[in-house]
Amino acid sequence: MAKSQILFVMGVSGSGKSTIGQLLAEKLNIPFFDGDSFHPEANVKKMSEGKPLNDDDRQGWLERLNEVALENISTGAVIVCSALKEKYRTILGQNLESQYKIIYLNGSFEMINKRLNERKNHFMPKGLLQSQFDTLEVPTEALHISIDQTPSEIVTEIIKKL
Repeated sequence: MAKSQILFVMGVSGSGKSTIGQLLAEKLNIPFFDGDSFHPEANVKKMSEGKPLNDDDRQGWLERLNEVALENISTGAVIVCSALKEKYRTILGQNLESQYKIIYLNGSFEMINKRLNERKNHFMPKGLLQSQFDTLEVPTEALHISIDQTPSEIVTEIIKKL
């Protein structure tokens, strides 16, 4: 990575965003932010009740993540969030110009569903996974990274492609 960049690691729940994002931030020695921790309480409550978020629910959350990106533009940062739609990614990248990159963690429904079955204590129920796949607009302007490898291999691949 030649200059500081904001790296948005995106994908559906269970794709490994937090794990990969933390490892990537450590390797690059830049701050890490988990987008889930910026959800307002109303969003967390809605998801914990098994209800998918709509665009209005996400608007303020995405704007806050953009603020976090702008606050860290001088050092760079890794920010993980689902960002399933193109318009969500547009909000994330506002005023960042060419100083950000989207990293899309790509995996099959079957693989991710299996991971979610093994995950404990997450506020998003695995029953919402299909709604995430239904909502997903696969990004064209992104690094596409298969999650069918170890976290260390994924991070190595990302760094090579940056």
